[in-house]
Amino acid sequence: MTSYHDRYTKLMADMGALGKAIPEPMTAFSQLHEATSADGALDGKTKELIALGIGVTIRCEGCIVCHVQDSLTMGATREEIQEVLGVAVLMGGGPSVVYACEALEALDEFAPATPVAALD
Repeated sequence: MTSYHDRYTKLMADMGALGKAIPEPMTAFSQLHEATSADGALDGKTKELIALGIGVTIRCEGCIVCHVQDSLTMGATREEIQEVLGVAVLMGGGPSVVYACEALEALDEFAPATPVAALD
């Protein structure tokens, strides 16, 4: 299995290659991401946490990798991310449990200071 760090790096490289192949749509996507991630009524961290919850619910591995990393970059705590995973399970049912486990593994890899096993 590839590490989440490696998955993140590869996904960023793949998105860069896609940007070269289809620059106009990817530029528009990038602008949309920047506009929707900017602080407004909700801050950027909250928006990243929402995106993570949606990524788990729709079962998108790439979304999970990116939004766990981006949530941490925006200052999200382990506890905040774990609560988001709970909401995603509520909204997505059994399949979201599997992807919430993926997100928790990514969290442990990106922020290893307090691994899940230590919380038991």
